[in-house]
Amino acid sequence: MPRPRGTGSLYLQKGSSVWWVKYYRNGKAYRESTRKTNEKEAHDFLKQRLAEIVTGNFYGPKSERIRIDELADDMLRDYRINSKRSLENLEARWNLHLKPFFGDLRAVDVSSDLIARYVDKRQQQEAKNATINRELAALKRMFRLGHRTTPPKVNRLPAFPRLAEDNIRKGFLEDGQYEKLFGACSENWFRAIVEVGRTYGWRKRELLGMRVKQVDLLSRTIRLEPGTTKNRDGREVTMTKRVYELLKLCVFGKTSEDFVFTRSNGKPVCDFRGTWAKVCKDAGVAGLLFHDLRRTAARNLRKAGVAEGVIMKIGGWRTRSVFERYAIVSQSDIADAIGKLEIRDGHSHGHSVPDEEATSSNSSN
Repeated sequence: MPRPRGTGSLYLQKGSSVWWVKYYRNGKAYRESTRKTNEKEAHDFLKQRLAEIVTGNFYGPKSERIRIDELADDMLRDYRINSKRSLENLEARWNLHLKPFFGDLRAVDVSSDLIARYVDKRQQQEAKNATINRELAALKRMFRLGHRTTPPKVNRLPAFPRLAEDNIRKGFLEDGQYEKLFGACSENWFRAIVEVGRTYGWRKRELLGMRVKQVDLLSRTIRLEPGTTKNRDGREVTMTKRVYELLKLCVFGKTSEDFVFTRSNGKPVCDFRGTWAKVCKDAGVAGLLFHDLRRTAARNLRKAGVAEGVIMKIGGWRTRSVFERYAIVSQSDIADAIGKLEIRDGHSHGHSVPDEEATSSNSSN
């Protein structure tokens, strides 16, 4: 008996036991394999397709053939087109971890259970939760871009977990340690980059990319151009006396397009991890990170009475939630606060608690 008009049809191809379906959308015929040998299951597949057409959720069989590696190519192209600074990190995450696990799969095969198995595997490899979160964010970005294409390459987004992160920044450069660090290296570029990092809390990449034209000795200001910082916001600060003296030596005799921080041979400083580790060891602060200067700057500015909103603008923190992760109160700050409280309490009471003898004497009178 023929099926009613508009309900599609089921059929078997010659020599095959797999059922195929045929249905129409806006007058266009679609044929696809159900990958089912059971007629009832094939019929359920056809009903699902017809329901998608009625509800407007139909994307066509082509979207179900899209593989994750195609979505990854689209995402990497998007990063290149928009000159994303994190492209290199993204490529590493994809090639090293995501691609071996997801690369050969179809997008429709990625489920919450599969993502959970990926998380479990990465944790067994001792990857930190923050690292796994960044990898999952890249995978989620692939799906979102695929969902927004015309026509859509992805018709659904799986649920992505958010793992708890213990990413509170640790470590400060105390004043005494700073003097030792400063004295442990005679290279002016090193002293200057440490001073600027400790004073304003700027990131290493932001400092290494600075050009002479960003340093105005007449107005005594330093400027980070929009698009050159991590959050792509521009910044401008006034130099302290010490910063001014050090940067003046760094830019002397250079053109406006030259890099500010260059070695004695004139080559730009591209990386100084080796120098940093050696100087920190010589100064007795082995294990200190350059990023700890960012936390140190925030704490010093706060202790100087600078409003937190201004500190965030100087250092380039866009949101308060990120700013607070830096935990810019150290244990010594807490100890100082408790000491001040004890002094205040002692002055406010003005006397000690009477002892037993004095109490009993007063009661007998």
